[in-house]
Amino acid sequence: MKIETEKPAGNNVYASDRLKTKRDKLVLFDFDGTITTKDTLIEFVRFVHGRKKYFLGMAKLAPYLALYAFKLIPNWKAKQFFLAHYFKGQKIGDFNARCREFSTKILPSLIRPGVLETIETYRRENTTMAVVSASAENWVKPWCDQNNILCLATKLEVKDGTITGNISGRNCYGDQKVCRIKEQFDLTDFTQVIAYGDSVGDREMLALAHQKYYKPFRS
Repeated sequence: MKIETEKPAGNNVYASDRLKTKRDKLVLFDFDGTITTKDTLIEFVRFVHGRKKYFLGMAKLAPYLALYAFKLIPNWKAKQFFLAHYFKGQKIGDFNARCREFSTKILPSLIRPGVLETIETYRRENTTMAVVSASAENWVKPWCDQNNILCLATKLEVKDGTITGNISGRNCYGDQKVCRIKEQFDLTDFTQVIAYGDSVGDREMLALAHQKYYKPFRS
């Protein structure tokens, strides 16, 4: 995929507050299915629990997944059932250690061809980049940190150092992706917004972009 280049302006800055320096581009990437070839939530569960426990869990979760498939419960509710079944009660320190291990051992094999080259092209232009993902930031952020990309992702609720199985705040999906983006950035600071996505959960994010790529990095 050819990427049009522009003259860079300023340095690439990732800050916790809104970015105020005028820049040429803001590039937004969905993660699961766009950057990766597979859903990382499922792959992470398999990594942590193994295939047998994964499939046994899916059998127990089947009624909830069916409700979601027939649009009787929202995406975030189905995800909470899923997260609670596999991770409720785990110590956050142990969980994060497995997330870092997953990011190092498994994620590299799931990255679509051309992704890293595209990121490197934007980086040479000093472009501001962010991954905006419905997956938990616990296993997405380590990969983003390795590639110097801001991570805006779903947060898991933790109480007394233990995962509750609930989502903290809102699931970073659909219109909530746009909310997270606008919380982090003032879009008027950029002359161009570019977005990459692959599913209905990215529709609103793609809609706000000047330039959009749907299901990119496919051969």
